[in-house]
Amino acid sequence: MTIALYARRKQWPVEVVTVRLAHSRIHATDCAECETKEGMLDRIEREISITGPLDAAQRARLLEMAERCPVHRTLKSEIDIRSRLA
Repeated sequence: MTIALYARRKQWPVEVVTVRLAHSRIHATDCAECETKEGMLDRIEREISITGPLDAAQRARLLEMAERCPVHRTLKSEIDIRSRLA
């Protein structure tokens, strides 16, 4: 949604945005760029397909915007979940 909203605001010719996700659990030691070095981590692999007559610079900018998506930023941050019965 973030990609589509940004493209619409810039009036770029985006026709369809498709996002595919794959989830897996990996050993922390298999992730060189991760802070956690012990136990298991969740890995989400994201594939973004953008249909429309865009140039390479526009596509690169839309990928940058995907990194700024509120859901993406939430998942990348430390999450503290507190549950209680109502």
